[in-house]
Amino acid sequence: MKDYYEIWVYLSASPLFGLTLTLVCYLIALKIYRKGGGNPLLTPVATSIVMIILVLTLMDIPYYSYFSGAQFIHFLLGPATVALAIPLFFQLKKLKTVWLPMSVALICGITVAGFSAYFIAQALGASHETILSLIPKSVTAPVAMGISEQIGGLPTLTAVFVVITGVLGAIMGVWLFKIFKITDDDIKGVAMGVTAHGLGTATSLQINQQMGAFAGLAMALSASVSAFILPFVLSLVSP
Repeated sequence: MKDYYEIWVYLSASPLFGLTLTLVCYLIALKIYRKGGGNPLLTPVATSIVMIILVLTLMDIPYYSYFSGAQFIHFLLGPATVALAIPLFFQLKKLKTVWLPMSVALICGITVAGFSAYFIAQALGASHETILSLIPKSVTAPVAMGISEQIGGLPTLTAVFVVITGVLGAIMGVWLFKIFKITDDDIKGVAMGVTAHGLGTATSLQINQQMGAFAGLAMALSASVSAFILPFVLSLVSP
């Protein structure tokens, strides 16, 4: 028994542990998602996050020990985002016909997200610093943290809001499409990319390639445009 404990202590402190845990949890979550018939509540990313948190909490493993291995997957986020250009290339003909409405949707989506976050948080009595951290919640994490710092928010708090927004967007987006009977994959992809960034894009890719391609494009463009629009939004609402 002592030997097994020593092996566990060694593995839990090894970078291999974080990498293995992430992959195993995601594969289990993906299987659960497929068994559940694609139920949005069982979105693999959200489910695997919960599983990883439970394991780290129950085993009393510090986050930095876990991330020393998980950072290898984190590094692949950049190449994976660039690789979204491949499915988008096959949708290039379609993209040429929808670039104008998509551009308008991007600007409207980013502006509404910023305004709604500000006024709802203010109505609920959130502190000014929290409000500023909440405004860029619909942008992919690295850009959102930069915007938050620029406008006076807390980048770490913004990162938490970004993850929560992504998870909720990935879960609720699929249901909202069904409720409002939205069937066009281009529209659904843009909506998911603008509101739920990376997690929404991952969910879109699991549904189909076309939806995932437009979600990836919308995520990238909204990140760029947000850096200009959100500070302007703040200047309009700030006293």
